[in-house]
Amino acid sequence: MKGLILALVLALVGAQKRDLEPIFHTGKTYLYDYEGLILHGLQGRGLVIAGVKLTCKLQISRVSRSDHLLQVQSPKLEEYHGLWPLDSFTPSSKLTETIAACFSQAFKFEYNEGRVGSIYAPEDCPVLCTNIVRGILNMMQITIKKSQNVYELQEAGIEGICQTRYVIQDDSKNNRATISKSKDLTDCQDRAVKNTGMAYIRPCPTCPLKVRNVKGTVMSTYKMKYDDSGVLITFATSEQVYQVSPFNEPDGTAGMEARQALVLVDIKSTPINVPEAQLQNQGSLRYHFSEELLQMPIPLIRIKNADGQLTETLRQLVKNNEEGDTKESSAKFLQMVQLFRLVTLDQINSLWEQFASEPPYRHWFLSAVCAAGATDTFQFLKQKIHDKKLNIWEAPVVLPLAFHFVMPNKQTLEVASSFLTCPQIQKAPMLRILVYLGYGSMVNKYCAQPSFCPNELLQPLHDLAAEAVSRSHAEDMALALKAIGNAGEPASIKRILKFLPTFSPAATSLPSRIHADAVLALRKIARKDPAKVREISLQIFMDNTLAPNVRMMACVVLFETKPALPIVAAMATSLLSETSLQVASFTYSHMKALAVGRIPQLYNLSAACNIAIKLLSPRLDRLSYRYSKVIHAGGYSHVYKAGAIWRVYLMNSPNTMFPSDIITKVRGYYANTATDIIEVALRSQSLINIIRQQNIPFAEYDTYKTLKELGKTFLGWKELPPEDPLVSTYIKILGQEIAFVDIDNKVIQQTIMSLTGSSNWQPVVKKAVEEVQRGISGQWTLPVMVAELRHVVPTVVGMPLELSLSGTMLAQAAAYVDIQLSPPLSDNFRPSQLLETNTDIHADIQPKVYFHMIATMGINMQYFQSGLEFHAEFSANTTMKFDATVNMKEKNLKIETLPCHQEVELAAVRSEAYAISRNMEEVDSEKKTHILPEGEITSIFNQKFQSSEISSRAESWKQRHIPSVISKGHQQASEEEHRHSVGQRSYARVFCRELSSLGCSACLSLKSRNSAFLRNTYLHKLVGELEAKIVLKPVHTDADIEKIQLEIQVGPKAASKIINVASSGSKEEEETSLYENIKAKLKKILGIENVFKVANKTRHHKKQIHSKVKTAVTDLWVEPSANPLSSSSSSSTASSADGNEPEDKHENEEIRQFGKKHGSSSRSSKGSSSSSSSSAGSDSSTICSSSRENSSGDKHCSGDSEYPNQQAYLPIYQFWFKPADEQDSQREVLNSSSSSSSSSSSSVSDEGISTAMSQPKFLGDSKPPILAAILRAIRRNEQPTGFQLVLYADRQPVRFRIQIFVSSITESNRWKLCADASVINSHKASGSLKWGTDCQDYHIATQIATGKFASHPAMQMKLVWPKVPSSVRRTARWFYRYLPGAAYMLGYSQRQQRGPSRQTTMVMALTSPRTCDVVLRLPELTIYNRAIRLPLPFPSSPGTLTSVLPSPDWDIFSQTTFSIIENLKAHCSVSQNVITTFNGVEFNYSMPVNCFHILAQDCSPELKFLVMMKRLEEAADLMAINVRLASHKVDMYVSNGRIQLKINGVQTPTDVPYTPNASMLISSEKEGLSLKAPEYGIDKLYYDGHRFEIRVAFWMAGKTCGICGKYDAEKEREYQTPSGYLAKDAVSFAQSWIVSEDACAGACKLQHRFVKVEKPVAFDKKVSKCFSMEPVLHCAEGCSATRTIPISVGFHCVPADSTLNPEEAQMRLDQKSEDVVSTVDAHTACSCEQQSCSA
Repeated sequence: MKGLILALVLALVGAQKRDLEPIFHTGKTYLYDYEGLILHGLQGRGLVIAGVKLTCKLQISRVSRSDHLLQVQSPKLEEYHGLWPLDSFTPSSKLTETIAACFSQAFKFEYNEGRVGSIYAPEDCPVLCTNIVRGILNMMQITIKKSQNVYELQEAGIEGICQTRYVIQDDSKNNRATISKSKDLTDCQDRAVKNTGMAYIRPCPTCPLKVRNVKGTVMSTYKMKYDDSGVLITFATSEQVYQVSPFNEPDGTAGMEARQALVLVDIKSTPINVPEAQLQNQGSLRYHFSEELLQMPIPLIRIKNADGQLTETLRQLVKNNEEGDTKESSAKFLQMVQLFRLVTLDQINSLWEQFASEPPYRHWFLSAVCAAGATDTFQFLKQKIHDKKLNIWEAPVVLPLAFHFVMPNKQTLEVASSFLTCPQIQKAPMLRILVYLGYGSMVNKYCAQPSFCPNELLQPLHDLAAEAVSRSHAEDMALALKAIGNAGEPASIKRILKFLPTFSPAATSLPSRIHADAVLALRKIARKDPAKVREISLQIFMDNTLAPNVRMMACVVLFETKPALPIVAAMATSLLSETSLQVASFTYSHMKALAVGRIPQLYNLSAACNIAIKLLSPRLDRLSYRYSKVIHAGGYSHVYKAGAIWRVYLMNSPNTMFPSDIITKVRGYYANTATDIIEVALRSQSLINIIRQQNIPFAEYDTYKTLKELGKTFLGWKELPPEDPLVSTYIKILGQEIAFVDIDNKVIQQTIMSLTGSSNWQPVVKKAVEEVQRGISGQWTLPVMVAELRHVVPTVVGMPLELSLSGTMLAQAAAYVDIQLSPPLSDNFRPSQLLETNTDIHADIQPKVYFHMIATMGINMQYFQSGLEFHAEFSANTTMKFDATVNMKEKNLKIETLPCHQEVELAAVRSEAYAISRNMEEVDSEKKTHILPEGEITSIFNQKFQSSEISSRAESWKQRHIPSVISKGHQQASEEEHRHSVGQRSYARVFCRELSSLGCSACLSLKSRNSAFLRNTYLHKLVGELEAKIVLKPVHTDADIEKIQLEIQVGPKAASKIINVASSGSKEEEETSLYENIKAKLKKILGIENVFKVANKTRHHKKQIHSKVKTAVTDLWVEPSANPLSSSSSSSTASSADGNEPEDKHENEEIRQFGKKHGSSSRSSKGSSSSSSSSAGSDSSTICSSSRENSSGDKHCSGDSEYPNQQAYLPIYQFWFKPADEQDSQREVLNSSSSSSSSSSSSVSDEGISTAMSQPKFLGDSKPPILAAILRAIRRNEQPTGFQLVLYADRQPVRFRIQIFVSSITESNRWKLCADASVINSHKASGSLKWGTDCQDYHIATQIATGKFASHPAMQMKLVWPKVPSSVRRTARWFYRYLPGAAYMLGYSQRQQRGPSRQTTMVMALTSPRTCDVVLRLPELTIYNRAIRLPLPFPSSPGTLTSVLPSPDWDIFSQTTFSIIENLKAHCSVSQNVITTFNGVEFNYSMPVNCFHILAQDCSPELKFLVMMKRLEEAADLMAINVRLASHKVDMYVSNGRIQLKINGVQTPTDVPYTPNASMLISSEKEGLSLKAPEYGIDKLYYDGHRFEIRVAFWMAGKTCGICGKYDAEKEREYQTPSGYLAKDAVSFAQSWIVSEDACAGACKLQHRFVKVEKPVAFDKKVSKCFSMEPVLHCAEGCSATRTIPISVGFHCVPADSTLNPEEAQMRLDQKSEDVVSTVDAHTACSCEQQSCSA
């Protein structure tokens, strides 16, 4: 036992872990060799790589317990540029000398227990050298846990504090230990990173790490050696890898690989001398970013004389621009931006004084100053605006750009705050708006990084809001809220709440648009404090007292916070009882849009919305267009982790038929980020008041006064508040509102006054015409820095890795336009004079756009650059030089231009990828090589970089064991790569279309040379050279073209233009009268005779074919047999139709086919028909004993069963369309089995197509052309060439027909295009297009018809293509390939069903006013869907589209449009006891006798009309109405069985129309009277004694009141009383609109009274008495009720001992709460025998 214990003790002692913390002994100097390498490149063989290598010797000495000295000796910097590893490193001696200078003194650092503390450097040491020292010391950062060998922790380093994993292998026997550690650079607690220009890109903190497109890791290995007093680092390696995948492809990555090696060489006993100079504390190991603005991704510039260099660059820039060298201009512009970042304010002012007076230099100067974004450039712009040096056009452009590009810091924010108080900006409203919005954006960018934003930055915005409230200035309130919204700081929430009535009662009086702006100001705050904004927006959303548009805005903000399922469920629950259908529809539509989204960042929200819509769909899924909606479109690629959504928020107002607020936005998603790209909003308020004429003085009429007095009789009457017309719009870019405009009637009038000095608009037109006459001449240039995004992270070597994206755009326009009018404008100008003038225009316009984007990855410093650059360019250039003559009186337009004389590049897209190496000391020795080198790629195997010095000392730690992301492709070269090793994948092709008659050809050139053969990724496809351009080239012909002329003649002189063109080229014709044989001449010139000759010949051949087979040939619309026995003949038909066989062979083949069909049809028809009827169901006994085809090619079967019975059993795709003009009234069905047989027995030709399209009728035989257009090329000493177009039209009352002929004006060219379209009757239209030689080569025909489909009104569209070009067939096959998938994605059903081979049919059947069925029949596929929702209600009564109208009008389409518009208008009707309101709510109500009810009234401030109704005493079903319009009192009633009419108390005959003025008409209609007063808002009123109906205008939406309702689509709030209270039932609602009369003088004895509950009510555990919230009908004093009806009434309760009585509470009950709902009796009839009335 003692031996066992001893063994255990010895084992325990031996197992104790030795101390692994590295130490350096005092008095000794440790010598190390150090090597650092950075490489940038793409995965794959044979691609150029760029990099740098730093080698040096290190001396480390300990001077105290924790203080150590580091001396860097013999630094050597080398550049690598070429194919790895064939090319060698290139020493950079001058740059080495620069770096060696900063290492001349020793550095001090604190080092204790393996951790590096503070670092001390010489005072003037550059940041680069200090960071290189950080990279060296970072290798010695080791955190040891004595009790564990494998552990994880957050460790500080040069990259920040990141997750680190340690693995320790202790080899005590050999006194050695190995430590391995790895860092995950995507999992950092405090990461060292610098982002510039990315404040508007929102990261997703909840997204998984695998979604990120930038990934990095660091792997380090240490070899430790034990000695007597500690552990010594003998060897250390470190490798850092960053992978950047722009398209989120696993194999499509660009990589940065940084390696370090540290090897112990020697240990000396002599310590390092302590530096005499004072060292400055430079902080910890964490990488330090320079405070200076970063280097632009352009060639480095050695600054010698900044003023001179700027001057020279600007002069070269303007010169390049004038020469049209846009590429060089863009490069020089970036150089200017870089130079402006380096110069001082005085230098900028000096340059401005030199170039300000020269416009070409001035534009470039201001654009570069804005893009520089430095403090001095920002201060310069402020000074120039203060000194009024910028004109009214420059300042609005400069300010948004300057605020967008300025680097936000304390200095620039101080300058920005001084903009706010600048007097010149305060005086200009537009500049003031731009500055405040820009300041808010600056605050947002400055506070994007730190967690705390200083309140003093927000104070100017808060002060503006407070001042606006104190002065009740709505414009300043809106500006303050929008600027606060741009800032997006949670500290502003309290200020915003003061503008919301839910949280501040004082805000109730503010306009609703201010409430909406306050809600939208919370959107950006939600990104920083979503919980608080979610709480606020939910309360606003639930507040029913707010305007619907405010609540809908709150819904948008609420969903921006990504609420969880409980909140979404709470919203859904509230919508089940929501009284505002606008809010309910909008929220439900928004939920549906979110539910179908596939964005990963919104998965949880989408799932919650999916659950919510299942609860809401039964109630809200079928709301019409009148209600607010959200339109959503978008997509997301899970492969590339990118997507975009487009949304349109349509917020309808109760006061308008159409949306009052429209917001559209586009949001992009990339990796784990989201960006609001653009958002545009339009808000309109009472816009119709501006459009509608308001010349009627409504306030002066008696009706206005009567309605004012009548309103006083209703307790709590509330007139609609007046609304000032307003149109407001704003635009947001990258989530920041950059501008908004509010336009009202006052602004419009002020604008006109400022332009002309008069409020009349005619002088404005005259002044504009005069300005145009003076001509336009000049050259404009707008260079803009579109974007500058940077993401900078440190490397382990101590140099920064930069990922950047920069873009510049250059827009140019040179224009010279001269316009002459004859005769000149007279002094008493009228716009109609322009229709009698001749206009000559001479124009030379040259617009040009150039866009250049640079994406970089690598080291980008002021000392040197090394990495990868990707350049993409887009250019568009055109020249419009022409002379035009416009003769309005003669209806003639002539345009002349020059032909193509030289090659012009219209548009081009180019991209190139380079590896670059530059250094400041050798600016002229730039290395810039294509990543994909020219020539063949040789087979190269992987050879790792390995320093000879280090490998000789550490043979066992070879570089091949270090993973390499860049050269990974060398090790994994596949067989496919070896096959491609002989060359590159390149592509070059040119597509040209030559127009020889015009002397031009357009070419599309495509060139590509990329590295996709290495890896088939998008990144490798872009690496190389890509080019796509569209070029316009001249075509060399026998005779030179002098000019190209286009002439258009409209009217009776059109024919003469065609004849003149032809006769101008013919000198042998004798001169005759212009009108002699004009028709024959036109036929000959256009070649129409040949067209109709061929057509007649074709018909003659067809007649012979018909005679041979004794029957008719199936024409275009007839469906061929689908019988399998005729498949071979069908295929032969298809081949012959392509035109590959001679015409006679085609005719013979057609005879053979028809004979087969005719012979087989009789054998199969009966059997097929029987089988079809049996398949329809047991209740259907239809037998197709005799089948046929109608004129539209549709099948019909007659039988005993009714069509609706068949519909119940047959699917929709088995029904066939029946045209409305069919005389057969039987309803016929054809299923799939009878389809085959009945089609083979058809023998009737299509009347619609064959008659209308093939009839030999040339409209020119009876009609002159109405339009002629000639496009010709005028040649020297030759006949002109070109084309001519002629348009004929036949406008008959029953039939309308047009013909278009296009032909060559060269006699030898017989190519023509013939188009013919006609309306056959009131239900059918057809068209045909033929082209080729005499219009006979190719043919397409179409037909549109109305009729029935499964007993529903329907429309059918057919398209047939007997012969089309091969290119069209290829396109159709490509489309057909994707059609089934697209139909499936859209929710359509499909069925493989064989149909006619060259025919497509689509049927749309209206099954209800808001739904339709669609069936699309293709040759081999049928696609169908049922109950598709329509955006607008269509008339769907039986026979709506199919009944033949008695009117000769052929335009069924215009009648349908008219019916739709009439369906949209509001109708209110009363028929006996049934009342239907404007909103479509129907209820029963029995009117008390002799009491007038207000049916409809204008409740707007104009008070234009009043319509009242009462039930007559002598008959229960008779009623009388009273209408008040202007100064007219109209009474319509029934007396002695006849309709009577009184106007202002005077009896008026009803058989003669009564028109007291142009705005009102009363006439007899059917059995009653109609009244029309559209200018007063009444489109039509109809009365016949038993029935009443009123239809009001669109612009009366939301402005009516009465029993007919408010016409606001809010059906849930239909029962509103005059005070706005929502009645409990229809009876109490209708009774509230009874007009009280004098109890003695009037016939109505009912009056409104407040009532109270007589018995005590226990409310709130107290005995209370309750008073009604609304008055109840009671008989007048002295009268008793003879008939009552129970109604539900709300009551407000007070303590029983209260002295409050109903009379005292009348004025205050509307402000009290509703406590109890009870049933009371309302009086409906009275007996007044005891009534006492004074004589």
